[in-house]
Amino acid sequence: AALLFTRTEGFLPAPETAHATKAVIDEAKDAKPGKVIVFNHSGHGFFDLGAYQAYFEGKLKDYEYPQEKIEEALKLLPEVKEA
Repeated sequence: AALLFTRTEGFLPAPETAHATKAVIDEAKDAKPGKVIVFNHSGHGFFDLGAYQAYFEGKLKDYEYPQEKIEEALKLLPEVKEA
């Protein structure tokens, strides 16, 4: 998504913003013609160029965070009551 955005818009999104960009691309693929989708592009990736370089050189490990660790972390979140 970050690469597609960069090629289309001319600037590199931050990795965090690339996740939002991917969600918007997926939403747009499923949208009916004429639907307007607005999202907040919150930053550029100029400080993350090392990470992008490692990605393109195949040096990043494909890592999936263990489900049990996710569940552990979720237990530490405070309970939020709906208003």
